[in-house]
Amino acid sequence: MSSCSSNAAQAGAVVQSPILPRKRLPEWLKVRLPTSSAFTATRSLVEDLSLHTVCESAKCPNHWECWSKGTATFMIAGDRCTRACGFCAVSTAKPLALEDDEPRRVAEATRRLGLKHVVITAVARDDLADGGAEHFRRTIEAVRALNPGVVVEVLTPDFLDRDFAIDNVLTARPEIFNHNLETVRRLTPSVRHRATYERSLTVLAKVKQRLGPQVHTKSGMMLGLGETRDEVLESLRDLRGARCDMLTLGQYLQPTLKHLPVVEFIHPDVFAEYAEIGRSLGFVHVASGPLVRSSYHADEFKPA
Repeated sequence: MSSCSSNAAQAGAVVQSPILPRKRLPEWLKVRLPTSSAFTATRSLVEDLSLHTVCESAKCPNHWECWSKGTATFMIAGDRCTRACGFCAVSTAKPLALEDDEPRRVAEATRRLGLKHVVITAVARDDLADGGAEHFRRTIEAVRALNPGVVVEVLTPDFLDRDFAIDNVLTARPEIFNHNLETVRRLTPSVRHRATYERSLTVLAKVKQRLGPQVHTKSGMMLGLGETRDEVLESLRDLRGARCDMLTLGQYLQPTLKHLPVVEFIHPDVFAEYAEIGRSLGFVHVASGPLVRSSYHADEFKPA
């Protein structure tokens, strides 16, 4: 889920989904592509600074809308992921070396776009001892140095739940720390390569334990993979049990025929119901709708 972030056995290969015809999109998921000079300007800026965005790499359905508004979710540490999650369009391949000047380029893009709220995500880098945590820290600090007062939101992998990696990111004091649960407990092994449901909850809980009210924690889930209503509600309660503050819920869309198929298109009324339940459970901010993604309209939340 983006920026735009997103197992068979917990450490095994992803179960390959059968190649089935795609379901036809319901009307509420059909997106009109806006025509805007801002879209071209955003694309040119991203290309000029040689940056990756989750908008493109993850085939986000809101790509056109966000870029036409002059916003983007920056994806650092390359565009090659060490995991092969069944839902995610980001390429799985041997990663390239980190680029030392990437933090500066993200900071410059933030300045040129005039962003007041920037979202920074990354591929999973299980090849690195710290999972890319130091690169996150350096990027946050570079963005802040060039853009005083900007709100920084990070959407991180789980860093294999290594305390030193989590702590390294937190030393840069992001206002919002997002790590996605992605799906319900039962479906996690078939949806998330090398990830576990409990590990994601633990990461969120640790962030809150370390920084408390100084940071808002956030998590998101995709619906339509075959989960039940009771399982969704269990996940929302589990996230609140980890003291997660913010929630995003969106419709899973199959990026290619090689990825997991859509089991069900969830009606907007159901998303609205889940939003009300989320607020009743104590989430301070809930974005729930078919086209919602982790960083969709992220700047609408204003941290105190």
